[in-house]
Amino acid sequence: MYLHYIIDKDDFDLAGEASSKVKKALTQLGINPVTIKKAAISMYEAEINAFIHGGGGDAFVDIDKDRIKIVIEDHGNGIEDLSLAMQEGFSTASEFIRQLGFGAGMGLPNMKKHTDELIIETQAGVGTTVTMILNITN
Repeated sequence: MYLHYIIDKDDFDLAGEASSKVKKALTQLGINPVTIKKAAISMYEAEINAFIHGGGGDAFVDIDKDRIKIVIEDHGNGIEDLSLAMQEGFSTASEFIRQLGFGAGMGLPNMKKHTDELIIETQAGVGTTVTMILNITN
């Protein structure tokens, strides 16, 4: 199964909707609830990062019998210091975003924690692509 969602940088009400729809699809496919939870958490974190920091983007999800591959591509400025961004608590979120309850600096660490493989490709002025692989176990 292949799914595609647009992450609209201008519609805060839709932020997180793609990960919610993927969670529902995985449930309908009968995927293990632990795997569903991991996929939903990691995709939500990447989706919110693309919304807040990346100027929107696209979410691509490929589900087969053995694995879930989630790719989030954004149109932002890229991650300036990836090793720093991977540290729990580090955030470049604006004060406004923090007041909304986001920007705690747990996005990338949560993605790493809840996936079997995490690949982050980022380039200044071009954007960031986050690829997350979750193995399906029963």
